[in-house]
Amino acid sequence: MLYCLRTIVCWSCLSLCVLTHADHDYFDEPNILAADGFQQVFSQVAPNIYVSGQPTPSGLAKAKELGVTTVVNLRTAFEMNDRGTVDFDEAAEIDNLGLTYVHIPQGGPDTPYSPAAVAKFASAVKDAKGNVLLHCTVAWRASHLWAAYLVEYHDVPLPLAVGIGKQVNLGSLPLEGFLGKKLEFGLK
Repeated sequence: MLYCLRTIVCWSCLSLCVLTHADHDYFDEPNILAADGFQQVFSQVAPNIYVSGQPTPSGLAKAKELGVTTVVNLRTAFEMNDRGTVDFDEAAEIDNLGLTYVHIPQGGPDTPYSPAAVAKFASAVKDAKGNVLLHCTVAWRASHLWAAYLVEYHDVPLPLAVGIGKQVNLGSLPLEGFLGKKLEFGLK
């Protein structure tokens, strides 16, 4: 089902949603794909954007076959340089495939989550000459960044953006675990 004009979709507006799909470029129900070549998760969240866990070389080749020209990696340099964790040089593999590599490390002590990361991702999407693959280890950080991007760059209400992210691999928010309850989000 597509999100349309910030209304609740009902049967009477289904045709309106189909007609207004061109007004936005994201899915409110991501297309969950077979994760062969990706760690745990591979999904299409927009006509031109995929979110995944860590790709293998075969996953990167698969992404290229799907029209991906830009790979955005959210993993830290520490993670990417640990050959016990990632057993190949991702940047070199992407270069060998003729793709563009964008590294926006997130989650380490020197790379805290920030609005600047969302802006860098938006710029990478804007500059891409094809589809974009956004990844981290298991798509958790990537799902969070995707939800933030929807809020900031597509004016998607926070509850809907969080719901979309949860369908990919947002999981429960750590704060929900600490508090022992689901959190309700008001509109931005």
